[in-house]
Amino acid sequence: MSFRLPSWLNVFKLPDDLWEKFSVTFICLVVYRAGAHIATPGVNVQALADFLRNAGQGTLFSLYDLFAGGGFSRATVFALGIMPYISASIVFQLAAPVFPVVEKMQRDEEGRKTLTQWTRYLTVVLCLFQAYGYALFTEQLPGAVASPGWGFRLTTVLTLSTGGIFVMWLGEQITERGIGNGASLLIFFSIIERIWPETLRTVEALKAHSLTFPVLLAVLGVMVLVVAGTVAVTVAARRIPIQIPRKVMGRGRIREGQKTFIPLRINSSGVMPIIFAQSLIIVPGTLATFSGNALLKRLADYFSVTSWVYVVSSAALIVFFAYFYTSIIFNPVDLAENLKKQGGFIPGVKPGAATADYIDEVLSRITFPGAIFLTVVAMLPIVISNVLNMPFGFGGTALLIVVGVALDTVQQVQQHLLLRHYDGFMKGGGPGGGGTRVRFRR
Repeated sequence: MSFRLPSWLNVFKLPDDLWEKFSVTFICLVVYRAGAHIATPGVNVQALADFLRNAGQGTLFSLYDLFAGGGFSRATVFALGIMPYISASIVFQLAAPVFPVVEKMQRDEEGRKTLTQWTRYLTVVLCLFQAYGYALFTEQLPGAVASPGWGFRLTTVLTLSTGGIFVMWLGEQITERGIGNGASLLIFFSIIERIWPETLRTVEALKAHSLTFPVLLAVLGVMVLVVAGTVAVTVAARRIPIQIPRKVMGRGRIREGQKTFIPLRINSSGVMPIIFAQSLIIVPGTLATFSGNALLKRLADYFSVTSWVYVVSSAALIVFFAYFYTSIIFNPVDLAENLKKQGGFIPGVKPGAATADYIDEVLSRITFPGAIFLTVVAMLPIVISNVLNMPFGFGGTALLIVVGVALDTVQQVQQHLLLRHYDGFMKGGGPGGGGTRVRFRR
């Protein structure tokens, strides 16, 4: 009889290089969260937090604060977070279909290195502009800045820009030397940190009898179903079969034909359609907050979170950006050309243009249910909050990011373990299994 361990204990039997990756990831995340609680000099944090809690809801600042883990509202040295780096990456990603030079650079190793360097330079520029805008923004708030002026602005620009560049460096260290995608993990833990404050808000609502326990149970049940659905849609894919023909290797040897597939994800665009849609839909509210124009205020009322105009407009924008972003990141023509060069083909479809049209048609069909699911996930928290009058701090954007990053990180850990033949950790004990055997093959 062999000795068996619970599968979760096998994580402590990882080789040294994996422990090093976990250690680097953990240290970078601890440093990031520690810096997210160090205030910028000269800012009244309480005055800033009060403004964002009241007048700042439903504006670009509240959306930015979500990705900064509350650092924006607390005026920390990491108030800009990882968003300048992500914005710079998106700029070059969107530039590829427009500028053939950028698209060509993405296809070779040296070109990708150059684009990475350009992304860093653009991140520095964005940090400088956003830090200066942040300084002007805080100066306009009553009592937020003790000594406004150029001294405060220069100090804020230097502090926040340095913090933004340092956060970019932390993300790159996690990606290169740790586990998972660094930028995604930083946003992931920024969102996760909000669980405890939101839990306290829910408890306070229960004590104040503004929220009943049956309603809370119903909402928790809906959350469990939404999370399960999000996981299912995130990993769901349509497999297009690919046939690689036989080839004569010489001396009468024939290599057998291979059968494989192209996985087309139902939600290829990820969380980007929701981010783009929210960024556009909250522009009127942001302009109305700082301009004081009566017309803009009336327009902002139409696009408030509680209005049906907001829900309908957001749903339409999410569906539009789901198709738009998918068309940018996925090129059926290039895929068809690569298949043709390798001698591969889709059974029943001619190589070349016919293959590209077929893949584009399949992608268009499966993108629609993915876009509808994104719309439901994004709108459901708003509907729950409006109908049940319940504080709901986690919207569809946060939920999709958390689930997507968690799944991606787990898959990367599994790949590292498979490379080292740690099959005991991969095969979890079944309902009655209790555990698995740990084996290591040299």
